[in-house]
Amino acid sequence: MSTRLASRFASLKREGRAGLVAYVMASDPDHEACFEILRGLPKAGADVIELGVPFTDPMADGPSIQKAALRALKAGGSLKQTLALAKRFRETNSDTPLILMGYANPIEQMGYEAFASAMRDAGADGAIIVDLPPEEDGPLRAAFAANGLSTIRLATPTTDANRLTKVLEGASGFLYYVSVAGVTGANAATSSAVRAAVERLRSATDLPIAVGFGVREPEAARAIALTADAVVVGSAFVDEIAAGPPGQAADRVLRKVAQLSEAVRSARELEGTPA
Repeated sequence: MSTRLASRFASLKREGRAGLVAYVMASDPDHEACFEILRGLPKAGADVIELGVPFTDPMADGPSIQKAALRALKAGGSLKQTLALAKRFRETNSDTPLILMGYANPIEQMGYEAFASAMRDAGADGAIIVDLPPEEDGPLRAAFAANGLSTIRLATPTTDANRLTKVLEGASGFLYYVSVAGVTGANAATSSAVRAAVERLRSATDLPIAVGFGVREPEAARAIALTADAVVVGSAFVDEIAAGPPGQAADRVLRKVAQLSEAVRSARELEGTPA
């Protein structure tokens, strides 16, 4: 498991609060604007950064992130450019965990060992490869382990007990719970459903549990932060990039990050109850 991820989740536990995992698409709206966003995310309140790899067929993603991928590809985005952005960010920030989120095809073209080595050199901490199931990620997982990287897996409302056991085999970093059946940007799950799901997952693993998909507004983020170890937000930030001139994208995104971070950070304090 990445030491940065372990340290960050341990710190969140000591502070008695959930964290915010902020997703942005690499090279959206272009390389320089994306770097400006990345550089500003920690100060705005992001505890972990999830950097999307542009891909032509993002099957797990809804319209917002699909459009972000197209903008990024048009701007010259690629797996190599994503790694370059990660490395550039790491030169400015040594503490904030940064993970990649992407699909298997570009990684298989690069090669698992080359990809893991490039991630280590870039200062990334792990990755979510959406379309690479546990039965098929052995070579990637081995390459990640050799380079001190985390293999982050997904669980969903339809993941039963037998499947969860398989999902957790070899998983590290944290477990990403997809709170709704469907693609990114879908409607958020109810707080009672999230609470029940997190309780079920905690009985099966000691990994931190991050909950995402469909989280757009402070109220939803606050409700999830009462029980989860982290709240993942993506489409809401990507939509801010699409909302106006590229030159103002960083300001719009970072304002939204600060708004949601405050909701996540204050949730348990306002509720007056521990997680």
